[in-house]
Amino acid sequence: MTSRLPPGRLPPGRLPPGRLPSGRIPAGRIPAGYLPAHGSTAYRALHYDLDLEYRLAANRLAGRALISAEACEPLDTVELDLGPLRVTRVTVDGRPPRRHTHAAGKLRLSLGRRLAAGTRFTVEVVYAGNPRPVRSHWGEVGWEPLTDGVLVASQPSGARSWFPCNDHPADKAGYRIAITTGSAYAVLANGTLVDGRVRGSTTRWVYEHPEPTSTYLASVQIGQYVVRESPAGSVMLRSAVPSRLLAGYAHDFGRQDRMMAVFEDLFGRYPFAGYTVVVTDDELEIPVEAQSMSIFGANHVDGRRGSERLIAHELAHQWFGNSLTPRDWRHIWLNEGPANYAEWLWSEWSGGPTAAVHAASAWQRLAADRQDLVLADPGVERMFDDRVYLRGALTMHALRRHLGDGEFFEFLREWTDTHRHGLVDTPAFTTLATARSPAAAALLTAWLLDPVLPPLPR
Repeated sequence: MTSRLPPGRLPPGRLPPGRLPSGRIPAGRIPAGYLPAHGSTAYRALHYDLDLEYRLAANRLAGRALISAEACEPLDTVELDLGPLRVTRVTVDGRPPRRHTHAAGKLRLSLGRRLAAGTRFTVEVVYAGNPRPVRSHWGEVGWEPLTDGVLVASQPSGARSWFPCNDHPADKAGYRIAITTGSAYAVLANGTLVDGRVRGSTTRWVYEHPEPTSTYLASVQIGQYVVRESPAGSVMLRSAVPSRLLAGYAHDFGRQDRMMAVFEDLFGRYPFAGYTVVVTDDELEIPVEAQSMSIFGANHVDGRRGSERLIAHELAHQWFGNSLTPRDWRHIWLNEGPANYAEWLWSEWSGGPTAAVHAASAWQRLAADRQDLVLADPGVERMFDDRVYLRGALTMHALRRHLGDGEFFEFLREWTDTHRHGLVDTPAFTTLATARSPAAAALLTAWLLDPVLPPLPR
């Protein structure tokens, strides 16, 4: 997350819109969880088709969203999350609803009929306005203008700043994102670029991403970027970088191909068709994660590979957080713990300090801090507490020490393969770990459920 303050044919082998990999996301109601005002448990989104036009000088966004969904229970009202953008037309299955209201971040559609559970329906919303970030416990999140471009960083509740959606991490859908803007600017979005057409002074970019994606991981990045492609492990890496930073990027981000190969060996095959790295011309406090994409600031290009641990962290999120997504935000340690541990693993595998050295340092920091955080349920205001990251990584290291390297990395590959493109929670993690070692139950209980810090793993 960030706390920054300033239709066409699919390529062969890709899933068509609305089709999800079978067996990955269970049917039924999604949990309300930590942010009950966000998202609806009454239906599930299957696919978002977003057609957007953006004028940078005016910060003016006009959009048409076509949302395919399925009722999880009988319903006569559909609620969508949408920020202060003006709605000009709404239809459900091609017909206007009996009435609709839009207030306090919610677009409510009274259908005038009752849909049975399991019924599929389509909502179309036409809207426009000046997008701005959403204020939250963790700073401003969502659509944010840069000095000369746009950054979208929606974790955990900023997706409504730019499109109508069911804004809950457990509601994963496929995406088609088309955006038209000035031709001087490059547009990056989730997935594969399938079309790009110049129309006078504007260019229309179309991206397809059929893999199930949480709303907070949908993203658009706009800037005067030089876009290049190169192989990284088994996938194609697309980079979007300001021209002034190209030389520095080539050095500081130059080991991503090796990093990808190491992580595929440790975590299993990379879960998406490609990987995009964007470096903005502005500085960012921390990098931003999106599905199949990571976004860094100009300050992360320093000529010394000073941000390489963050490069590792964001890449690891493609497995932990993006392919495997928490069923609810209380399980966020399953995103940040493995991603933080990936920093230590990359250090170890690239010839730097070992994971054990990093673990000892992290343990000392936590031992000197308050002992009042339950990792598996930190509370909504402490979702992004540093202790979630560090204790999560230490939990991974403790399990590695307990199982041994061979068994531990087999476990990680089984974890990412079993839940590929699906939802995860703490019970599922502990169940899979204890299937390999029943004695892991006590160890994980201490690290995940007891606020007192366990001894340093040896």
